[in-house]
Amino acid sequence: MCNLPRLQNLDLSDNSLAGDIPESVGNCSQLQRLILARNNFSGDIPVTPWKKLKNLVQLDLSANVLEGSIPEQIGDLNSLTGTLNLSFNHLSGKVPKSLGKLPVTVSFDLRSNDLSGEIPQTGSFSNQGPTAFLNNPKLCGFPLQKDCTGSASSEPGASPGSARQRVNRSKKGLSPGLIIIITVADAAAVALIGLVVVYVYWKKKDKNNGCSCTLKRKFGGNGNNERLNSCCLCWTLGCVKGFKSDDSEMEESEKGGREGNGRGEGEGEGELVAIDKGFSFELDELLRASAYVLGKSGLGIVYKVVLGNGVPVAVRRLGEGGEQRYKEFATEVQAIGKVKHPNIVKLRAYYWAHDEKLLISDFVSNGNLANALRGN
Repeated sequence: MCNLPRLQNLDLSDNSLAGDIPESVGNCSQLQRLILARNNFSGDIPVTPWKKLKNLVQLDLSANVLEGSIPEQIGDLNSLTGTLNLSFNHLSGKVPKSLGKLPVTVSFDLRSNDLSGEIPQTGSFSNQGPTAFLNNPKLCGFPLQKDCTGSASSEPGASPGSARQRVNRSKKGLSPGLIIIITVADAAAVALIGLVVVYVYWKKKDKNNGCSCTLKRKFGGNGNNERLNSCCLCWTLGCVKGFKSDDSEMEESEKGGREGNGRGEGEGEGELVAIDKGFSFELDELLRASAYVLGKSGLGIVYKVVLGNGVPVAVRRLGEGGEQRYKEFATEVQAIGKVKHPNIVKLRAYYWAHDEKLLISDFVSNGNLANALRGN
């Protein structure tokens, strides 16, 4: 068969082929898959062919009557990426350490043999599960739940007393002192994590310059029950940096933002800019308005906000300003605002701060995109 120069896949499984596996299989230099499973091949696994098969990605010799040890040379199959299946044979001896040189993607299946000794812990062995070595009574070590040191009790000359001592030691478990140390260490770790969380919280609160929503009326209040409390949108969008409770202070903040358009990273901070001059409202009005979440995506959260005049708008919160400078953001938004198309929602205004970006557009009541694409 190896006289076929381009032979890549040789699958002779589920037949009644018998005898030795020929050494000449190594002459199939282009072979990628060799599957001889569920036949009556006997004798030892040949030693020499494997170095010649430089393109082999799968080797399956399972469910035969092969004997002897696993050849070290199988570890030279550097091209192997699929399965090395030698299960359900009569192979004996130790598992060769050379198999650890195989690529980590290789999956071993050495079940139901007569292999013995400790499973190597190097290379690709670390990626194998316990099922790869089941039904080999003399095998021990990870990943099997069988400690190799425990096998000493079955050796000749081992006294029953020493075996009982090992069992008693295994039942003792952790000493009280060690348990106390572990408990104290766990408590200290939890306390440290708590301190870190509190520290980060206060640092973040300080970063917001004490921005508070307590000067806005809570949505849904009326009459005497309308108290100065946290407003719905302020808590939802976060305290937008640059907003002050006093109208004159807010105007100064916006003026300062416009004057800073030519300066550094904080340029335009706290400025609400109307793209459509005929559609104007104050930041205070936006923050006082009622709002609820329309949806979330990778581009942020979208809220429906009903302004004081009853006009609904969609507010998309893009999160932190990040490293994008005000001029870059404003240029992009102004370009989007110039787009006029019946299928594109009109952008009305935007807000930029170093830790917040908002896009205010028309609210369209036609449902979401998923419903439009997929029907009901």
